[in-house]
Amino acid sequence: MTAADQFVHSSAPSHQILTGTLVSDGVVVEDGLVAIDGDRIAYAGPADGFDADEFEGFGHAIRIGAPSGHFIFPGLVDVHCHGGNGGDFPGGEEASARKAVDFLHRSGTTTFLASMVTAPREDLLRGIELYVKLVDEGLVAGIHLEGPFLSHARCGAQNPDYLLEPDLDLMNELVGAAAGKLATMTYAPELPGAAALVDLMTFHGVTPSLGHTDCDDATAAASLAAAREGLESAGFDGVSSLPTVTHLFNGMPPMHHRAPGPVAACLRAAQAGKAVVELIADDTHLDPSIVATVFQLVGAGNILLVTDSMAAAGLSDGNYMLGPSPVTVSNGVATLDATGSIAGGTATLLEVVRKTVDAGVALPDAICSATAVPAAILGLSDEVGGLRRGLRADVVTTDQELGLTAVMRNGQWLA
Repeated sequence: MTAADQFVHSSAPSHQILTGTLVSDGVVVEDGLVAIDGDRIAYAGPADGFDADEFEGFGHAIRIGAPSGHFIFPGLVDVHCHGGNGGDFPGGEEASARKAVDFLHRSGTTTFLASMVTAPREDLLRGIELYVKLVDEGLVAGIHLEGPFLSHARCGAQNPDYLLEPDLDLMNELVGAAAGKLATMTYAPELPGAAALVDLMTFHGVTPSLGHTDCDDATAAASLAAAREGLESAGFDGVSSLPTVTHLFNGMPPMHHRAPGPVAACLRAAQAGKAVVELIADDTHLDPSIVATVFQLVGAGNILLVTDSMAAAGLSDGNYMLGPSPVTVSNGVATLDATGSIAGGTATLLEVVRKTVDAGVALPDAICSATAVPAAILGLSDEVGGLRRGLRADVVTTDQELGLTAVMRNGQWLA
């Protein structure tokens, strides 16, 4: 039993020192050290740069050393996540949602958005009310609405019965109910009224996320540019001023050399640092060679690794729900019973990181796209997403194969 295991079942000491190979912000520190003071990081960097006598309270700190070759990462950050371990966010049921929250934290995803799907107005409002509560409790970082203003032609696992053209009255109602907790929203830019919808989102500080769209290249490019300009006008800067792209390649027409569709526009925008693209790098939604290619083309700083996970994440094959829609999981692949469309992911974000590395992406790049970049999109770079002094003490430790060994959130070890 490691020291971390022992602390899972007791109150964590106020001062702890972790040693091992640190990977954070694109940098690897082989002989690294993280000093934890309560729920904050007091120091992170080379072990020989830390003098316990210079930090109050660390003279008698508990020391936890990772075995040779093991890694210490920042807590992972997922901006597109629908649940896990039988718990479901789109359903808007508190017990189910809390079950998912607990699982995700313990799997190493210490910060995430609760993602909902297209549903009737009353269901969306009920879910938003619940997630505002969980955000206020510090369990969830915000809300992501995947719909309802999406393309019928590219709805994927979204229920077409509830898809709508942009409705500004409804959008205002959703924004008002979210009370500042609505972080991102997926939309199809070709729908009538989409431009006004983007203006409304950015005015309220909601990041537009282009997706579930059948649009052409020009429409995607113009909408991403308008979203970026809107966020900048609203006072956002840096990465937090960039629109995102919901699960690039999925929920949109494939790129063709005579009909590039939205994929080409999204790649150009990301390569130019004017948008950030989501990748579900789970070997189901994307071929590993596509993942490696996108990293080479646009760079880790313009990529969000996400899970799009649903209730079956962390569980075996079987029958589950994605909001109001029945889903069957077979060989780890979730599909919608009604249409056979892929219905979300079943991998954890750490598993997505591992598969990204297996695809040939450098470990520091994969970690960056699962920590620093999503934290920046959410405007939380001063709180999470790295191992730096002053940040929240969210830490993930793994073995050499990136298998999870321990999770710390807010300075507390989780089982």
